[in-house]
Order: sequence, then structure tokens, then C-alpha cells
Amino acid sequence: MFQNLLFDLDGTLTNSAEGITKCVQYALRAQNIEEPDLKKLEVFIGPPLRDSFIKYYGMTREQAEIGVEKYRERYTDIGIWENKVYPGIMELLADLQQDGRRLGMATAKPEVFALRIAERFGFNPYLEDITGCSLDGKTDKKALVVAAALEKWQLTTPEAKKTVALIGDRREDVLAAHANGIACISAGFGFGSYEELSEAGADYYVSDVPALARFLLSKA
Repeated sequence: MFQNLLFDLDGTLTNSAEGITKCVQYALRAQNIEEPDLKKLEVFIGPPLRDSFIKYYGMTREQAEIGVEKYRERYTDIGIWENKVYPGIMELLADLQQDGRRLGMATAKPEVFALRIAERFGFNPYLEDITGCSLDGKTDKKALVVAAALEKWQLTTPEAKKTVALIGDRREDVLAAHANGIACISAGFGFGSYEELSEAGADYYVSDVPALARFLLSKA
């Protein structure tokens, strides 16, 4: 069914909870906010960091910018590697590639970080392209990232978009896919709840990596 597949990174290809939440905790502490519960900080995985600092901790835009700066201070060399590939993902990518699918990554994470992660974890042989946001936050909305990925692949007509699906784990992925006229396959093994994803209007839902593999490889 879907010849062209765009994968989200955090919560879809990798379990990045440890690194992201510890870096958010570090950023909050820099502004005298103590948050010992890392599980509570998983809401930061997926949406733009600036927006999350404002939404969940009532920061001003200026404070949120400081939060992002402090977050990256720890993330650049430590938090980025507190991360692991979900079991079965590498095998799935290999099987999809062998099946002739076109594979790419579309992430709201800064592209410079996504490229480093892809190289370290061995995603590069399977991904034709990696699209992320800019460090300055001008393209930190997932819909803009997806639009840029579709432009690179020249999949911009309604007919061409029928061949594309975004695989992601948060409501932002569903909304970004629909904003660009493509389907979203929601990864229930990530950080978004079934309720979050269904309320956002996910086209398809898979509970784990084996279910994702069955779905994708049976829809050729």
C-alpha cells in the first residue's frame, strides 16, 4: 500500500526517554525548578522543546529559549547516547528495503542530532534521506519537517501522497501527516497513548514492532 515511508525518530526508531528526560531535568534545574520524576517529563518527547517548557512549566518565551540552550548543553555529548534502538527495528528496515520500499526519516529533532544518531546506530544504509528541524527553531514544527521531506522526494501531488505514510508515536505526527495530506501509522510502542493517537485521528495503529512489520509487509 505505501511505497514511501517516513519514520519518526524518538519513540519510533529509538527509545530515547532516558536521554531526553534527563536533559529536560537538567534544563529545569538550571532555572531552579526541581523535577525528580523523569516519567513526568516524557511529555517532552515529540513536541518542540520551546513549546513544552512554556506549556508544562509556565515559562516565558525567553525562559524557554534558556531551557533549550541548557537542554542542548547536556544533550549534545551525553543525552544523545542515552538512547537505544527498539528491538526488531533494524530487521524491519532491512526487510522493507529488500521489499523495494523507499525509506526516510522525518523528525522534529534538530537535523544535526538526527544525523549523528543515524550514523551511530546504523540507520544510514536503510534511509535514503534524513530530514529534521533547524537549531534556531524556525522549522521545529513537525508539519514543516514532513513538508520538506516530501519536497525532497518530489511527492507533492495528491496522487503521489497516497503512496506515502508517516510512522510516528505522538499526536504531532498524526497532525503533521494530515496537514500534508498523507497517512499516519501510529506506533503504540512509543510515548503517545492509544487515546492520544486515536483522538488525533491516526489512520492506523500498531501496538508493537512485530505488528508494524506485519502491517507494512502485508500492504505491499
